[in-house]
Amino acid sequence: MPKRLITGLNNLFQRDRIVRNLEIFQDFIIISLCLGLFCVMLIRLGDMFSSFLHPLDLRQVTSDILFILILVELFRLLLDYLQVQQISVGAAVEITIVSALREVILRGVLEIPRDQIFGISVFLVVLGVIFVALPWVPHVLENTRISNSEKIEGKTRSLAENSLPSD
Repeated sequence: MPKRLITGLNNLFQRDRIVRNLEIFQDFIIISLCLGLFCVMLIRLGDMFSSFLHPLDLRQVTSDILFILILVELFRLLLDYLQVQQISVGAAVEITIVSALREVILRGVLEIPRDQIFGISVFLVVLGVIFVALPWVPHVLENTRISNSEKIEGKTRSLAENSLPSD
């Protein structure tokens, strides 16, 4: 009777169908974000070109260009997510580095308090270390998995050998 109940509940919930529908809904959200981001990029690009009609503020133009590049990278990150169903940590770190540098350029290094400059510097160093270390992480994790599975196999073998009756 309990087995029948479990089978009935699985049929009722149909987990595979629920998961598939949730993934479709998630893709819809990502596509909506992509469309919204694309519209924001077009609006900011139009604003940037219209600002060329006025006297140029080099800091503002540089900030606008960096902001549009950040939006483009976010757009590419979302597209990659749609294709692979996985966030690219390297791309996210790149976007974060450019965003932090944009804020420094926008405000000006001389106008930012020393403590904040120190914090931003430490933040950028940490992001740089993460970015440099990213290519090595899969190899380290793979070696860890291999050594862990070897340990498990070794323990299984020793348990099997110890459980054998001795003559």
